[in-house]
Amino acid sequence: MDDVLIIGGTRFIGRHTVEEFLDHEYDVTLFNRGNHENPFAADDRVVHVQGDRTDDAALEAAHEQVDPDVVIDCVAYYPRDVRVATDIFADVEAYVYVSSGSAYGEERVPKREDETPLEPCTDEQATDDSSRTYGNRKAEGDRAVFAAAEDGVRAMSVRPTVVYGPYDYTARFDYWLHRVDTFDRVVVPGDGLSLWQFVYVEDVASALRIVAERGEAGEAYNVGDRHAPTLGQWVELIADAMDRDARPVGVSANELAAGMVSPEEFPLYREQPHLLSTSKLHALGWESTPQEQALAATVAEHRESDRTGQGNGPDRERVEMVIGSQ
Repeated sequence: MDDVLIIGGTRFIGRHTVEEFLDHEYDVTLFNRGNHENPFAADDRVVHVQGDRTDDAALEAAHEQVDPDVVIDCVAYYPRDVRVATDIFADVEAYVYVSSGSAYGEERVPKREDETPLEPCTDEQATDDSSRTYGNRKAEGDRAVFAAAEDGVRAMSVRPTVVYGPYDYTARFDYWLHRVDTFDRVVVPGDGLSLWQFVYVEDVASALRIVAERGEAGEAYNVGDRHAPTLGQWVELIADAMDRDARPVGVSANELAAGMVSPEEFPLYREQPHLLSTSKLHALGWESTPQEQALAATVAEHRESDRTGQGNGPDRERVEMVIGSQ
């Protein structure tokens, strides 16, 4: 496997995936519309083919031009995207679809690839563009991968949980980084025991490469940090990484209501635990990055950026009275 075509490749997961394959001496081609700044524009190791992945003819032309050994599909948001791609790239050595832990349809701890049911997906959900159907659409994309594998395509799926790390344009994790870097007391909803497993973006990138190289056709692989701290523990880990004395302050739903705030307003809070088993991926030789190392890189890039993430959660003024009552 020498040539990889990455559909997407310039923003967050895709950007780190490009670097991962470059580090392992692949020839890399990006296929995207060119709507976002290309961080690899000056890198002669990376070729850019411009086109819309929803344009079947453009995708076919990219296949003919690049003739890739591997395809990494970072921006397949609809089941049709996956069905078309697995048809066009049916002859590649590996097609890897970036799915999501949101594809799981039942609350189990942990969620396992071959046991936990996936979300259903109606015809209407399959074409809906709202966030409420994201998991349904990703689950149907997984089923498209399985169907392609039954037809002889070496197609596989990688399901990340919530991804954090440098260049995260969603700025969800930046909300907590900014709070810890700015205040000594950081409000955490509930008792601070909200458990939503995260995954470092470079580990997602390495999982995509390893699955392409070693995975089995028709299989899905969860990817998440091998250690899953609670939200309150994340605040403490961030404080250590930032060399700050900030500490988490757990606040109940009733106490938050005094500031007209609900727990669900905080980014990366989840009432039910969300934990993915990573044993299947680990068996392929994948390892997660120690969180101290991952946070050091994440904090450094956050401090260089202008992202605060404050639009993702309640503002400081609304939680002031809550903090004052503690």
